Amino acid sequence: MRAVSDDPWKARLEALGALLREERLAAGLSQRELSERTNVSNAYLSQVERGRHEPSLRVLTSVASTLGLSLESLLAQAGIFEPSTGDGAPRLPSTEAAILGDPDLTEPQRFALLSVYRSFRVARGG
Repeated sequence: MRAVSDDPWKARLEALGALLREERLAAGLSQRELSERTNVSNAYLSQVERGRHEPSLRVLTSVASTLGLSLESLLAQAGIFEPSTGDGAPRLPSTEAAILGDPDLTEPQRFALLSVYRSFRVARGG
């Protein structure tokens, strides 16, 4: 069982890493392929995906672009950035961000929950 971090920033980095891994796998890319397409070392990407390194803005922008995501969307899904609604009120973090940010879930549990959640959204046209 993994230790739960008391540091909220560490938890967010772990959520970001898990999200990047999930999106990379969903895109059918290996870590090595993503590394080649983004010009970011494989070892660095591995550390980012495990929440052990805080990626630079350049790295996040390159990875998000390669995965077909906007940087804003990526950061919002990871619970790092909450874009405002049209009236200036902050949006609540998405269900996906909550799943990814839950320190009590293992990686396989996160993947399973996200898969089920996304299948329901697709089925409803959401």
